[in-house]
Amino acid sequence: MVELTKQENSTEAPGPSRNQAIPATEWDRAPWNRWSFLNMREVLPTVEVWRGPGRVRQFKRAERPLDTLSVRSVAGKSCILSEFLTETYTDGFLVIHRGKIVFENYFNGMGPRTLHLSQSVAKSVVGMTAGILIGQGLLDPQNRVSHYLPELANTGWNGATLQHILDMTTGVGFNETYTDPHSDMGQLDVASGWKPIPPGTDKNLKWPAHVWEQILGLKDQSRPHGNAFEYRSIETDVLAFCMERVTGKRLAQIVSEELWQKLGVEESACFTVDRAGYALADGGFNATLRDYGRFGQMILAGGQGIVPASWIDETRNANHHMFGEPYTIVLPNGGYHNQFWVEDQSSRNLLCRGVFGQLIYIDFAHDMVVVKLSSWPEFLNVKMTMATLAAIRLIAASL
Repeated sequence: MVELTKQENSTEAPGPSRNQAIPATEWDRAPWNRWSFLNMREVLPTVEVWRGPGRVRQFKRAERPLDTLSVRSVAGKSCILSEFLTETYTDGFLVIHRGKIVFENYFNGMGPRTLHLSQSVAKSVVGMTAGILIGQGLLDPQNRVSHYLPELANTGWNGATLQHILDMTTGVGFNETYTDPHSDMGQLDVASGWKPIPPGTDKNLKWPAHVWEQILGLKDQSRPHGNAFEYRSIETDVLAFCMERVTGKRLAQIVSEELWQKLGVEESACFTVDRAGYALADGGFNATLRDYGRFGQMILAGGQGIVPASWIDETRNANHHMFGEPYTIVLPNGGYHNQFWVEDQSSRNLLCRGVFGQLIYIDFAHDMVVVKLSSWPEFLNVKMTMATLAAIRLIAASL
């Protein structure tokens, strides 16, 4: 059911007043992210992912009153779905069942045309596009990364294969701590153009000027390649540079031509870009709620002639033995493969997940796709994540 108030039908969320600037170091933090995630083209430089001139692939609708479905709150108390969505800082929520939209709702000023920052859902978009290039023979997962990027022979990625990159099982040392502005992740925020150099930083410290420079500067290995999964955003950027090298095109153009134009989306998407014009593969993708739904539905439907069905099926075969704490807290029987989270070894459901509550949930047994776009106050919230997955499973059971 589409429930739009006058404000919610707008493409813009309520934001800072006309004379109030969002702090450059805090745009992704509460309360600013409630506006910025819906207005990234006003926050950072972006590049278009063109939808092309083709027709929109329209969804049929079979509305269900899911807003009154009984679920559990984050604290475990009984509530209805609409209350849960408000509690978990939802901006847009979509349920597709058997290829039809059964529920669609917008909050916080988001509307059907609003592009919402996906955070690490972008990794799955890039990973699925890489699967297309692999199907075309342009990339081979078994080749070493240095085969495509010879410069990486002098980095921590020396000896790693493209499959190690796809699965985040290289041994490259990279500190993903989001809340430390001086961690490797904090440096990536600066390199990508997302943040300025932190105030008060020693002026003698050298910060990467762009993402490629940071990649070339990562020399250490914390363990042998292929030993274990460790979530590191920079791996997706290495993948993207491989994609750019073999095609001779920029990432935004690759995603547009190989994926976005073929999906029949309603709107062009966009990526944030760094000072060298590189589109941030690991988290800078922005699109509408229904277009994220089209991406999920394409995967559920076996690729729709866009992505090889064999790539989708292989992506569902994560190696759980590579998967340990802290990742097993939310997905105790899960895994990670080809830039996707796999819910468990039995269902093999695929999840695209991003910090601050971004999610595409692809449930093959129930023929269902759920998209939840959010603006949580914090990067990670285990209780909200687990409550969200529990609510989605109740939705699946109700359908």
